[in-house]
Amino acid sequence: MTRLLTCLLLLLTGGCSSLGVFDTLVPKDRGARPVAKDQAFASHERGRLDVYAPAGTRAGAKLPVIVFFYGGSWSTGSKDDYGFAGQALAAQGFVVVLPDYRLVQQARYPGFLEDGAAAVRWVRANAERFGGDPDRLVLAGHSAGAYNSAMLSLDPRWLGRDRAAVKGFIGLAGPYSFLPLDTQTTVQTFGHVADLPSTQPVNFASPDDPPASLLVAGKDDLVFPRNSTELAGRLSAAGVPVQTRVYDNVGHVGIMSALSTLFRGKAPVLRDMAQFARRVTAKT
Repeated sequence: MTRLLTCLLLLLTGGCSSLGVFDTLVPKDRGARPVAKDQAFASHERGRLDVYAPAGTRAGAKLPVIVFFYGGSWSTGSKDDYGFAGQALAAQGFVVVLPDYRLVQQARYPGFLEDGAAAVRWVRANAERFGGDPDRLVLAGHSAGAYNSAMLSLDPRWLGRDRAAVKGFIGLAGPYSFLPLDTQTTVQTFGHVADLPSTQPVNFASPDDPPASLLVAGKDDLVFPRNSTELAGRLSAAGVPVQTRVYDNVGHVGIMSALSTLFRGKAPVLRDMAQFARRVTAKT
């Protein structure tokens, strides 16, 4: 326990370079389990995903599916570090898919969006094998992963007809409007694009977008809350149902770690994600 608390303290203060130790040591939610590991959705080495499901789920159960994209400034991260999130969401009654994607070292924009779209197509083709419903998807993500989820949900270039299966989008501390490019991360990731407005989720708000839940860390000093405020305004103006939740007591990392069993009391992130996902995927 001492080692765990030390790692968590370092994580929350920015001194822990990886979530891997955190994920290994933090107690996981009961009532869910990993059901598939390293499933290939693309030919490159980052084209792999993991699947989690409620315990006892059988093929054909037709549970709603959450596809969750992790963050890391498009330059770091691994699905293997987010088992705590996959298992937490699966314990709420969802089949959960955690994809990897190419980082900026392998492919700048739009490579990670192409990978995200390929992962969603894999889910559409394979969800029933793991008890998921391929027609009831929620795309979710944290930070850069929230950006990826937003673009896949809002911009029809990426999913085409498969976008009809996306019933909702959940973004945790996401960057949705960040022009002009003014950080090393954004310049490295998007600086080569001639049409920069086409990289911004706020520019794709339209009446046919799925409902959105934008979750905001009130103490976020990395991705400023105005990103969520602006996207919420654009979606609302287009007539899209959108809810915004601000958690005053957490920062950019804390909103993510609040999904874990240890920090769940810091903010009701898991509850809010699950309630929204249930509502938008409810059968009518």
